[in-house]
Amino acid sequence: MASSSPSRLRARKAVLPASASADGTRRRILETALQLFASRGFHDASIRDLAKELELRPSALYAHFPSKEHVLAELVRLGHEAHHEGLRTALLGAGAKPVEQLRALVRAHTQLHATHPQLAVVVNDEIHALPPELAAPSLALREQSSALLMAVIERGRAQGVFSVPNAGVVAAAISAMGLRLPYWFEPSPALDVDALADLHAELALRMLGAKAGKKEG
Repeated sequence: MASSSPSRLRARKAVLPASASADGTRRRILETALQLFASRGFHDASIRDLAKELELRPSALYAHFPSKEHVLAELVRLGHEAHHEGLRTALLGAGAKPVEQLRALVRAHTQLHATHPQLAVVVNDEIHALPPELAAPSLALREQSSALLMAVIERGRAQGVFSVPNAGVVAAAISAMGLRLPYWFEPSPALDVDALADLHAELALRMLGAKAGKKEG
C-alpha cells in the first residue's frame, strides 16, 4: 500500500469544509496554514513561513491569531466540527435501523477524510501539539462523535443485529479506516469517493458480524 508524501499533500489544494465560517484574510491564513502544516508538519512551519506565503508581515498575522498554536487550534476545531456535524446529519437521515445507521455513519466518516485529506492529517497528527486548554473543545467533539458510533453498535447488539465480542475494539478499527485515507487514497475512475465509502460501510458491517446485505426485520 503506497503511503502519502509531503509533496503529494502539497500538490493537492487545501480546502476548508463548506461549513467553516471564516472569511477574508482569516480564511486565507487558515487555508495557507493548513497547506503548510499538512506538507511540512506543524513544528517545521513557522509564523515567518506562513507570513511569507501570504505576503504579509508576521505582525499582521497576530491581528487575527495570537499564536501559531491558535491557528492550529482553529483548524483542529473546524475539522472536528465538520466531522461531528457530518455524522449527526447522516445519522438523522438514516432511519431507526442499526444497520442503516452504521452504514450512514461510516460513509460520512469516509467521505470527509477522503474529501479533505490535508485537514484530516493536520487534525489527527498535530492535535498533540496543542496545549490542553486549546485542544479541549476539539477533544470534547471527538468524544461526542465516538459516542454516536458506539451507541449504534450497542443498539445493534441489543437487537441481535450485530455480533461482536468487543465493541470498543471494532469501533476503533472502523474509525481507523477513515483516518488512514489521506496516506494512500487518490480518487480515480476505478475507485471514487462514493464507491470507497460504500466499501468501507460493508467492511464495517462485516466487522460487526452483520452480512453486507442484511436488513433488519
